[in-house]
Amino acid sequence: MLNTKQIVVVVVVIVMIGALLAQPIKGLVDKDEQNTAAVAEESASSMYTLKSVSELAKQGINASLAQEISTIEQQVVKAEGEDKVSLLQSLANKWEDLAKPIPQGFIYKEIAESTPALEYWVKAGDAFRTGYTNQQDTALASALNKLAIESYQKAVDLDANNLAAKTGLGASLVTGSANPMAGIALLREVVQADPKNLDANKTLGLFSMQSGQFDRAIDRFKTVIEIKADAESYFYLATAYEKIGQKTEAIAAYAKSKEMAADPTLSQYIDRQIEELSK
Repeated sequence: MLNTKQIVVVVVVIVMIGALLAQPIKGLVDKDEQNTAAVAEESASSMYTLKSVSELAKQGINASLAQEISTIEQQVVKAEGEDKVSLLQSLANKWEDLAKPIPQGFIYKEIAESTPALEYWVKAGDAFRTGYTNQQDTALASALNKLAIESYQKAVDLDANNLAAKTGLGASLVTGSANPMAGIALLREVVQADPKNLDANKTLGLFSMQSGQFDRAIDRFKTVIEIKADAESYFYLATAYEKIGQKTEAIAAYAKSKEMAADPTLSQYIDRQIEELSK
């Protein structure tokens, strides 16, 4: 049985799969459009701060929890040195418990700036990346994507061989830069160094689907499933099989996704897909 966060992910997969396949990889546009987008992203990134995203995130949580977070924030303002870092980490943990990655990103960025360490830059990048994934506010998504790129680049500058940093940077460059092929090249470097790297293989699989390279997507998601099978990966594998007309394989993969998710919303969708494929 999936936990609440996993169920949300599975449902989002159903909603977003059409949008994923409909969107070309960013960067395959003319230079004027790229320049306009770059200016917009630069402007957007300056609009958001830890304070602003924290206030926004508090609107969706219990009032007592919001007050706990506000109390720690007030303590952070007065603290210095290791005490401040400790309080910021406590604040990041609170947002982690609430599954609110965007404030986490700004917190880890602040820690990394005061205590330069690869670990915190990677955590900042991961939080920003999670925050912009499936983000409906396009201005916020662009700002977070830019911040993710900056954070991962800081980590890579500290250790050019860190696979987590390279994977995050590669994924963020593909989705939010004018040079997506540089991101894909980084991801390929990661899987060359670590063929069983889960995140890099999954990300390359998604980009293969987005660019209509379904044969490659199938290979990637088969690797992902060998490493760590989940409902989402089986769903994408099934979709890729369906796109190239391999109905039997698609039905089998959809069935595995349904079995692993044990979620009514996904099950109903998959039943309809299987019914269509069985005709």
